[in-house]
Amino acid sequence: AQDSCSHRCGELLGTCSCQVTCQSLGICCPDYKEFCLQISPYSGSLMGGKDFLIENTTLNASSVLTCRFKQKIKTSGYVAKDGKAHCISPLLYETGFIPFEVSADDGLTYPYSGTWLSVHHSKVSEGEKCVLVNETKWQYYGTPDTNGNLTLTWTQQALAATLINIEVWGYQETGDSYSENWLAEWKYLYTLAREIPNTGIFSFIPVPAKGNYSTWDFGMLRIIPSSYSDGQNIPSIWSSEHALAWHLGKDFRNDSHAWATAKCIEWDRKEEKLPNFLEEVIDCPCTLAQARADTGRFHTDYGCDIERGSVCTYHPGAVHCVRAIQASPQYAAGQQCCYDSTGTQILTHDSTGGSTPDRGHDWGSPPFMKPPRIPGFSHWLYDVISFYYCCLWSDNCHLYMKRRPSSDCRTYRPPRAASAFGDPHFFTFDGLNFTFKGQGEYTLVESDLTSLRVQGRTQQAHFPNGTGAQVTGLSAVAMQENHSDVIEVRYLEDFSLEVLLNQKVLNFSEQSWMDLKGLFLHSTADQNITVMFSSGSGVEVRGSRGFLTLTVLLPEQFMNHTQGLFGVMNGNTEDEYTFKNKTTMSVHASPQQLFEFGANWAVENGTSLFTYDTEFLLNNFFYGEKHNASFLPVFFPYEDPADPLVKEMVLLCDADPFCRFDVLTTRSLPVGNSTKLSHQNHKLLVENLEPVISCGWLDHPTNGRKNGTKYLLGSTISFICNQGYELSGSKERICQVTGAWSGDTPSC
Repeated sequence: AQDSCSHRCGELLGTCSCQVTCQSLGICCPDYKEFCLQISPYSGSLMGGKDFLIENTTLNASSVLTCRFKQKIKTSGYVAKDGKAHCISPLLYETGFIPFEVSADDGLTYPYSGTWLSVHHSKVSEGEKCVLVNETKWQYYGTPDTNGNLTLTWTQQALAATLINIEVWGYQETGDSYSENWLAEWKYLYTLAREIPNTGIFSFIPVPAKGNYSTWDFGMLRIIPSSYSDGQNIPSIWSSEHALAWHLGKDFRNDSHAWATAKCIEWDRKEEKLPNFLEEVIDCPCTLAQARADTGRFHTDYGCDIERGSVCTYHPGAVHCVRAIQASPQYAAGQQCCYDSTGTQILTHDSTGGSTPDRGHDWGSPPFMKPPRIPGFSHWLYDVISFYYCCLWSDNCHLYMKRRPSSDCRTYRPPRAASAFGDPHFFTFDGLNFTFKGQGEYTLVESDLTSLRVQGRTQQAHFPNGTGAQVTGLSAVAMQENHSDVIEVRYLEDFSLEVLLNQKVLNFSEQSWMDLKGLFLHSTADQNITVMFSSGSGVEVRGSRGFLTLTVLLPEQFMNHTQGLFGVMNGNTEDEYTFKNKTTMSVHASPQQLFEFGANWAVENGTSLFTYDTEFLLNNFFYGEKHNASFLPVFFPYEDPADPLVKEMVLLCDADPFCRFDVLTTRSLPVGNSTKLSHQNHKLLVENLEPVISCGWLDHPTNGRKNGTKYLLGSTISFICNQGYELSGSKERICQVTGAWSGDTPSC
């Protein structure tokens, strides 16, 4: 008999397969789809309460369904009238893919399995939440001039219920900071409204919460069907997380300023006793151009995004902010960097619009589960609610800024970039460029520092009429660092990108950002895939006219730790062509010799990161040669003056040699154009990543003021004393090439 996938998803069995690749290879066990679950929707907030459908499994209506997440968290499931099974997602204290199993016999056996994607609460689409109408009013309620009705709205179809309850939940962290007993807890507090009709709207006049509930100042609302008991993992709609001003006690309402000031001072005293995380947080990029180019380590802060019209509520004067992607090593703290319209960093010492580092990283940090690593909520507790105490509900912002000063950029070092594009042209980390058109699978870069490996597959290019051209282009890229997940990006026939996570095709229809093992993954609407590894190395893949364009960004610590087609990153171009056995070839090597250098970096089956899930891939790349020695490319394309294409090529390419090469070898102007664009993008990226010298922030003298808030090479700061004071020391200071200010510290 054929084997069964019951309890065996992800395994290769004797007679058939339960691995994800079995479908395209046609070797699945007959019951693969029944036991290895496909679900819809596949993602939801880490707060839980989302109903999802199991697609291909039909169960008996009388089955008692239990869904079990991470082998321990149980939620109830049910079988709908149409025979389809459903589960409810649980409250989790982590983001990322969470394994789950389903039992149809009331928890005796769990033969069915799948994965659920748990998402940061603020990355969940607005339609899935209930909306606090005029959210500012909720968060300032009880402060001077803020009173009256509050209104909550929601999509009534989202809950199958005629009557609903609205609950109030609070978040707290207990135990000693940075110790084993530091724990996070979402707690059901009380029910705000019971058995009200599910109309999609609720208005009320808030009153201070009873007893000590009014001491909870950060939390959420949850709507549930009235038929369930309070506080369990059940179908629900959550609001956004917010400051619970609206239910705080009479002492807050009588004098919110005094209440907030006391809270701010208490927070300041607590901070005094906590370890200083500022010293280990990565410094900011010096300029907006650097910040937007260093995509392996910094990502747009959604609260202030130049691509979305720079709505920077918390950072007046800024046009764009970025956040450090990785939390700091010991305290899991976060960094934020904001820039003005001239591209200059804004510092809190000069302006309230400056960027502030975070004791808790907003996106959380692996392995999550415990403070300070809880996605979103740890950050709210240490960095956001305290901002309400000190800056928004009272005027003690100087206390907040003292604990959360901007970092300048004196120790920031930009990464190095390497790129491959067109019918592959390679730009190494040290800036050498060459063309290698082998057909096969090759190591683009590998590093002994973090076991980083990036591999590329090339396939034969085609002429516009469909016949094969004597050149190749990148068709797939696979990557891994240490024991992270493996990501592969493929270019499909229809010019779309396909992304595989550990051999399984990913779907970005619900989420464009994913927190994975050892890396974060981001996909833009126009199919730019960015992989951000925990070392700070980044890989960007884009599709352009039939070939992939690839950029790898490596931080400075990778110096002297790379090999492969992208060369030895050490600032010296002489040793770029280094073979696996460490011998080197002259940088003036001929294209034929370069062909041998490339062939030397072919991967082996034992170390290949690629997925071979079709007959074509198995035959050509798995059982076939990793470097196709019989494929000989064109090394020197001939420019025929009588060829009508040549005239158009000259107009299009001008002096760009790669553009000309690709037009001649593929007979396609669009391919040449996309090569030209990729080449320009690479040059611009390298330019934007040039190191910038910073001399660091300068203070104004006591009893005086300063002119200027730029602290980079060549900037001038001048000083003026207040009336009745005289200046000694330098009247103006200039940032010098050494990274030091000219002159002496002025005083009045």
